[in-house]
Amino acid sequence: MARRKKGRDISGWLVIDKPAGPTSTAVVNKVRWALDARKAGHAGTLDPEATGVLAVALGEATKTVPFITDALKAYEFTVRFGAATNTDDAQGEVIATSDARPADDDIRAALDGFTGDIMQVPPQFSAVKIDGERAYHLAREGEELELAARPLWVDELVLIERPDADHAVLRMVCGKGGYVRALARDLGEALGCLGHVTQLRRIWSGPFDAEDGITMETLERLARSPELDTHLLPLEAGLADLPELPCTAEGAARLRNGNPGMVLASDVEYGEEAWASHGGQAIAVGRYRAGELHPSRVFNR
Repeated sequence: MARRKKGRDISGWLVIDKPAGPTSTAVVNKVRWALDARKAGHAGTLDPEATGVLAVALGEATKTVPFITDALKAYEFTVRFGAATNTDDAQGEVIATSDARPADDDIRAALDGFTGDIMQVPPQFSAVKIDGERAYHLAREGEELELAARPLWVDELVLIERPDADHAVLRMVCGKGGYVRALARDLGEALGCLGHVTQLRRIWSGPFDAEDGITMETLERLARSPELDTHLLPLEAGLADLPELPCTAEGAARLRNGNPGMVLASDVEYGEEAWASHGGQAIAVGRYRAGELHPSRVFNR
């Protein structure tokens, strides 16, 4: 018999306003400890020096992580012009410099080339796998990597502020798999002045906002206390971008057993992904077909 994991069997979301320094995995481990939770995971890695929204899923809410990972996300970041680094951020070594500095109008004009469907080459120091090895491991060993370009949807990219000639503050709304560091690198190259990221903050991710998150200080102060539980968001928060289909008690029972269950359809189209609820509680996620939800994920609560 497999050993049962220790901890409370709780489900929901805790939004952390991550500070610069810790890794995303370290934050998840701290949340799991603070809530004495049996299971936890996050919806989208942030680099250690990045700040902002890190949404941590607990228990059955981990089954909704893909819907947050696939959702649009917004970042505000500062680009430093005049230097390229081997990590595409301020933590790396400077590998090239330039005396050129772009005008505001030049920046705005260049941003148009980085919106919509674009192709982006990940940074050398990234978590992309090459023959089973993380790129950053190989880069640290001095290997020059040939990383393939990947598609990225950029919904919005605008110039927010120009503090001085060396810096520009930008906001980007993008889809899954985007690297802000790579965008800063490519923007600097397009402008003929080079560039890298000096500050990065994720301001929202899907339905979760940084301003609604708690700090690590608050997490540690409230650790292992009932008050921390009051900051938990329901599992259903991770399904905010999917349509909800109420179901009958009979439908809920069938869905809980992994079978198609009857739902009360609204304007959901045939084959569309949705979630079934009973009494306001999520029962399953699946595809709507002819009055029934065919489950792909069932929540065991």
